[in-house]
Amino acid sequence: MAPPQSVIVYPPGDDGGRRVRVGERFLGMAYGLLDVADFLRRAGVEEADKQLVATSGAIEWLGGGPDTWER
Repeated sequence: MAPPQSVIVYPPGDDGGRRVRVGERFLGMAYGLLDVADFLRRAGVEEADKQLVATSGAIEWLGGGPDTWER
């Protein structure tokens, strides 16, 4: 299932964390794929896991893809 709204993961900050936004809501800082999956589950994507996060074309990754967690 695709996320209900646009999902944007911003470039890594100095500490490696990436801001995650779903629609107009900032959900928090992710420090890995499991964090992004947790945010998606909270936003209603029940089956979100690391695999879905890493391969979903519905997630817009800014400043590097799902394997980029350092500046």
